[in-house]
Amino acid sequence: MTKNLYILGHPIAHSKSPVMYNAVFESVGLPWHYGFMDLPEVAQAEAFLKERDFLSINITTPYKPEAFAAADVQAASAQLAHGANVLVNKDGTLIAYNTDGQGCVAYLEREGVNFRGKKVVVCGTGPTSLSILHAVAQAGPAEVLLVGRAVPRAHDVLRTYVDELGALVGRTVDMPAFQEHHLSFADVYRQVEFKYGSYDTSRQAIAAADIILDATPLGMNEGDGAPFDTALLSARQTVFDVVYSHGETALVSAARAAGCRTFDGAGMLVGQAVVTVHILRDITEEPKLDLSDDALFDLMAKAAGFNL
Repeated sequence: MTKNLYILGHPIAHSKSPVMYNAVFESVGLPWHYGFMDLPEVAQAEAFLKERDFLSINITTPYKPEAFAAADVQAASAQLAHGANVLVNKDGTLIAYNTDGQGCVAYLEREGVNFRGKKVVVCGTGPTSLSILHAVAQAGPAEVLLVGRAVPRAHDVLRTYVDELGALVGRTVDMPAFQEHHLSFADVYRQVEFKYGSYDTSRQAIAAADIILDATPLGMNEGDGAPFDTALLSARQTVFDVVYSHGETALVSAARAAGCRTFDGAGMLVGQAVVTVHILRDITEEPKLDLSDDALFDLMAKAAGFNL
């Protein structure tokens, strides 16, 4: 029986998710189909989620909060991000996950980026930013700074994250990291220094950062600028932008000009898809999906046409 999977969001015509997942399903002989669910209105998205007529969906801007709210069970990754980018339908029960951060960090580490002991800046205060912030924290940095347009917003978002992380640590057996060299939830809570600020008030910290990760949607629309003053960039820094397939963003362009090592969001897309396939394997108990991270990454990157 054919099982349907989708990418939900708006706009999503640029998404490579369908070709990536369909390449995996075809290669292992599964009669599953992954398609677009481009819905411009919140009410349409909520109605689609309520119907639950899918095996699994990936969720992108702007419906991650709605997907989180529609779930019956939220994994810790979704709880801490306050948004879901994956929903899996397990016999009528919707389980929410957020694989953005894990995929982002896995891809960057695959490319040789080392977070251990580094000063890291995460731009943005939405679910994608929080997912990345948590995954970065598990990778063992000395400091993580969350920056947004306004200090109060950044403060509130970070305070909520830290409080909820502490609550998870306090009421459960410590959750281990996905990677052996990463920190557990309890170690993140005890060891990593979290800070917050705005793009204007954090100029010195941005200039001093080793790694800058932009998780805002800036760059998806023509004429979008960078989130902060790119004159702060220097050649010793690594800069990552979640946006892909919209041309080079203003941030990546400025970072290249400054001599930074740069990455766009294509590798993160593939990285989080690898995590999602493993979730599908575990939930459906489908042995055909028991593929290695490297095999999945290479297969999906090739299907998407990414040179990674």
